[in-house]
Amino acid sequence: MSERRTGELVRTSTVDPDHHTRLPHYARGKTGVVVGEDGVHPLADLSAQGVHRPQQVYLVRFTARELFGHGDHSVTLSLWEDYLSDE
Repeated sequence: MSERRTGELVRTSTVDPDHHTRLPHYARGKTGVVVGEDGVHPLADLSAQGVHRPQQVYLVRFTARELFGHGDHSVTLSLWEDYLSDE
């Protein structure tokens, strides 16, 4: 498990699993900035399959333009470490 730092740029996964995931489709393959931590929680994707594997959840802020192609506001999502990679 990596340790993300506030201000770090990250890219979200582009994987489109055939099972439950908490990574919204509109946020896949997008670049955001870590703005904080949101605790350690079981990875929802695995919990839905009966597997309990806690990991760090990060608050990641995206521009609306990055997510939706327009807008001048930002959107902050709680995302598990498995959803993130270095930008």
